[in-house]
Amino acid sequence: MNFAVIQTGGKQYKVAPGETLLIEKLPGEPKVGDKIVFDQVLLVNDGSKTLVGAPVVTGASVHATLAEEGRGKKVIVIRYRNKSRYFKKNGHRQPFMKVTIDAIK
Repeated sequence: MNFAVIQTGGKQYKVAPGETLLIEKLPGEPKVGDKIVFDQVLLVNDGSKTLVGAPVVTGASVHATLAEEGRGKKVIVIRYRNKSRYFKKNGHRQPFMKVTIDAIK
């Protein structure tokens, strides 16, 4: 089984061909069906040998397809100070992108 570890959106993900994952929204305006290339590959394992980057593996890339774009569930943020009539309530929905991994090269 081959897999890779990539870095995107300040997070690291272990990916394998054929799987889908939720990542942070990418800059620009990618549309559903667009091809995405991740070049921040930290580790590549092809089943027999493992390449570890310092910090990235040179020449390695992970190709993916954008499957969905959306926003997550609402998170309620409340700030409250007792005895001072201070109450703030905000909602936040984090944008995400769902990508399907096509190949590790």
